[in-house]
Amino acid sequence: MIRGALFFLLLGTMVADMSAAELKLGDKIPALTLPDQDGKPLDLATYGSGSYLLVFFYPKANTPGCTAQACSLRDAETRLKERGVRVLGISADKPDAQKAFVAEQKLPYPLIADSEGKAIHAFGVQGLFGFARRSAFLFHDGKLVWRDAKASTKDQADIVLKALDTLSPAKR
Repeated sequence: MIRGALFFLLLGTMVADMSAAELKLGDKIPALTLPDQDGKPLDLATYGSGSYLLVFFYPKANTPGCTAQACSLRDAETRLKERGVRVLGISADKPDAQKAFVAEQKLPYPLIADSEGKAIHAFGVQGLFGFARRSAFLFHDGKLVWRDAKASTKDQADIVLKALDTLSPAKR
């Protein structure tokens, strides 16, 4: 009986932790400065100013789905840059894991080490056990213009490029 009560108490705590609201279209990018893969502070708001900023979340560096998602964006780097898109990846990994991920996969964009879960919470993408839920957010001039709550893995770049095609000309 006590074990069952403890289980539901723990489960309730985890679900409550995941209850932060995801950003809505038109919301500003959260004002956060977090370490990148080299431990250098990166300010989310200024990093994407004056362009599109794609912020994608993934659960764990160097795992199959996360690698497919990151490499999809790596392989489309030229097409994304031509559309004025900067890319930024975020997971709960520590800087050394992010640095290894960047090196092993030859990723041309920075990865944020959100080991304290500040961005994960601010974007409302908490998953179980502190991991981020796979998702993607596209900002233009600091405001959210598109989101993919169940971000793809291998097709992430193509989905983002199609989303750019649907945005109004004023936001292209």
